[in-house]
Amino acid sequence: MLSYVAGWFGWVGECFLCKRPTNRDLNNSNTISPVCLDSTKIGSETVIVKSGRRICGSGGALADTPLNQDKTYFEIKVQASGVWGVGVASRDVCLDKAPLGSCANSWLLRHDGTCWHANEPLSTLSIVPSEGDIIGVTFDHVQLQFYVNGKLADGCVASNLHTLVYPCFYVDDGAIIDVNFEKFYYEPPQGYSSIMKEQDML
Repeated sequence: MLSYVAGWFGWVGECFLCKRPTNRDLNNSNTISPVCLDSTKIGSETVIVKSGRRICGSGGALADTPLNQDKTYFEIKVQASGVWGVGVASRDVCLDKAPLGSCANSWLLRHDGTCWHANEPLSTLSIVPSEGDIIGVTFDHVQLQFYVNGKLADGCVASNLHTLVYPCFYVDDGAIIDVNFEKFYYEPPQGYSSIMKEQDML
């Protein structure tokens, strides 16, 4: 029991291990992404920290902005290995239990490089991500594709999605991922850009 409690506090400590924002950071709106994780759409045991940009604990979370524009790009960084996933899902997806990708309204890349939808593996990426890697995600309502450290990993999760979806993420078993909606590690592929909120698209 003591070892379990110690382990739990260990990953919580890692989850919160990040730079504390200064007053200058808080007053500079250019350093804060307009898109972040939605604290109202998370699993019951999911923990969101770092100004809505780090997910840990157990379960999933959605971004606060849907993918309305033609071509969007976002990233995650795998800060600690474990069970994790990234992709897209509709707003009514169940976020309480990992792994996601087992229902008809979610399309997810899992930590082992397999892509899942409706409880079926659709494909396996040519590059299997690992701790420290940057996973880029492109979505154009026709295909959902993934990049590992700037290189396209062959194998897409979905095609011809005709439903409104949000960036979706999940973690379990000690995994920690940071989400990145702007100021990317890698330049988005040609024609793709960061997620825009509706007022920015007008």
